[in-house]
Amino acid sequence: MSPKRAIILMMDSFGIGGAEDADRFGDQGADTLGHIIKARGHLQIPNLAALGLLSAAEMSTGKDLQPEISSPANIDLPAKYGFMREISHGKDTSSGHWEMAGCPVSFDWGYFKPDYPSFPPELIEKICTEAKLPGILGNKAASGTAIIEQLGITHIQTGKPICYTSADSVFQIAAHETHFGLDRLYRLCEIAFKHVAPYNIARVIARPFIGEQPGEFQRTKNRHDYSVTPPKPTVLDAIKKAGGHVISIGKINDIFAGRGITKAVKASGLEELWNATLQEAKNAPDFSLVFTNFVDFDMTWGHRRDVEGYAKGLEYFDTRLAELAAQMQEDDIAFITADHGCDPTYKGTDHTREHVPVILFGKKVNSQFIGGRNSYADLGQTLAEYFNLPPLHVGKSFL
Repeated sequence: MSPKRAIILMMDSFGIGGAEDADRFGDQGADTLGHIIKARGHLQIPNLAALGLLSAAEMSTGKDLQPEISSPANIDLPAKYGFMREISHGKDTSSGHWEMAGCPVSFDWGYFKPDYPSFPPELIEKICTEAKLPGILGNKAASGTAIIEQLGITHIQTGKPICYTSADSVFQIAAHETHFGLDRLYRLCEIAFKHVAPYNIARVIARPFIGEQPGEFQRTKNRHDYSVTPPKPTVLDAIKKAGGHVISIGKINDIFAGRGITKAVKASGLEELWNATLQEAKNAPDFSLVFTNFVDFDMTWGHRRDVEGYAKGLEYFDTRLAELAAQMQEDDIAFITADHGCDPTYKGTDHTREHVPVILFGKKVNSQFIGGRNSYADLGQTLAEYFNLPPLHVGKSFL
């Protein structure tokens, strides 16, 4: 028998139509994929279409998408396809990932207010005192690239880190890798993570950058997320406990706070993430899960409301799928999914509450529309069944 390996291609923020409870989040009418197609007209994603993505999206929204696709598909594997509904309370990164791994978030995260000052003065005082800082810059919700452009010079001159938040449950700290120091930034984030705990914040994120003046500032791949651990065991824990291998690529290791991970691979950017995924999937031993987060869809294009960038990212993603299909072994399976939406045509810069695609493909998969799933945890339950693990407490397998 061929080795059993699974791959998750997690397209961060790739929603395919508003969820039933979108109005509770102020996201009525959001549709990441549908609105990209509407704005652009054409979208060259023949492989995703061949795997059932457009059919799943049309079932999700009740609308005919019909994008202009002139390129032929070069992938020929059977697939199960559908969409998933989120049952977690939030529409954030942690909730989406944890739920698909079998641990929905049934509590409400804490959030900082968006306007200045976002952070309670007593929190900033504690952080600055312990870290021996003269103060902070920012102190509001902001785009990371924009606030670095705005405050980067002042940061270099004063030594004050740039602290900001977003609509997510996060405390983000941007600092210059050379002038402030990368290790010093990481230590500062550890201090901040300790002090934001009473506020029930999901993550503290280190956002290092380089450059000497506006127009040159650029964030580096040394981002690091300090995350709360999932409140209950996930399918990653179950695989590791049973002697399997969980290979995380990109920010997956940070999102799960290292729990259930046996090997963490650093990578950033769509091309590098794909290269790492193909390399790890090719060399993965029996009883392995390769789990990649393709963060650019969210961080680079979704939040910045860049429709054209998002569309080109989807087209590039589509071109790499045939490489994965070509190296998959007889019993291998692969999933394509997402953790939430981030409609680049929508108001504001926040995530959007949407259905997400779920596609399962492999040489032995039976082609089938699997409908609208009632939890992201169905993916985790499917993995548990595939690897012959005890059933998870949440979710229904579609294997």
